[in-house]
Amino acid sequence: MPANRNVKWALSSALWGQFPQCPFTSILDVMKETGFIGLRLAGAFAGEEKKYGMSAAQLEREVSKRGLHIVTVSFGGPLADPTKRQAVLDSAREAMKKLTDCGANHLVVFPPGRAKPGAEPPGAFEEMCARCNQIGELAGEMGFTAGLHNHMGAMVQTPQEVDRFMSLTNPKLFGLSPDTYHLHMGGSNVVEIFARYKTRIHFMDYKDASNTPPPEGSQDLGDGAVDFPGCHRVLKSVHYHGWICVDLDTARKGPLASYQRCAAYVTRVLQPIYL
Repeated sequence: MPANRNVKWALSSALWGQFPQCPFTSILDVMKETGFIGLRLAGAFAGEEKKYGMSAAQLEREVSKRGLHIVTVSFGGPLADPTKRQAVLDSAREAMKKLTDCGANHLVVFPPGRAKPGAEPPGAFEEMCARCNQIGELAGEMGFTAGLHNHMGAMVQTPQEVDRFMSLTNPKLFGLSPDTYHLHMGGSNVVEIFARYKTRIHFMDYKDASNTPPPEGSQDLGDGAVDFPGCHRVLKSVHYHGWICVDLDTARKGPLASYQRCAAYVTRVLQPIYL
């Protein structure tokens, strides 16, 4: 199993959305069996509470009594809409308050979806960056870090958009929570992006990819084209201490089998580079 020393390993509840509804504890059983001790909830707390019929406090109790951790949620909203500024900040504050109760200290922020060519309002990208700076300022006041999760089909998809976003956000306030699959599919050199922004990375998704669209493009760790050893060497260079979430879009033989394979790759290939 992963050692969970400098790098602590998490998984995302998103995979279970590809299967018939199951109890929340089924996810925790896979975590205990495979050594992934952290959980990124794939939606906002309200959605996860409704999905599993449990309050945030009940979710946390089930997690903590097994020695596991809720480490963040997938936070999103109308970041580029100036009329929704206060609502977005209030929502971010509420998410971080609930994460504080779980012992977490990082917020993963998803950018809005891409508009059709020519349909994006003037200044929308800059507005999104300004909102992220405000979320980052709020996060700092609450003892959190915050970073952007790049994504295909979102406003931050290409390497040029990643660079533009990072140049328009304050490095003292806001970072990057990169997703390796979406970097690769968006045309980025994943290791170069990691190296360029290594001091602004506080959380990330390790997610493998081939050069074909989903579902065939999503792979167990080590089965695709992403250079995870290269990424891990970058993390070692900055003595990274934090979470890596292994996210999967599909599990051809079920979640347990896929996460067992991912854990084996972590221990065999990545931990000899950096624990």
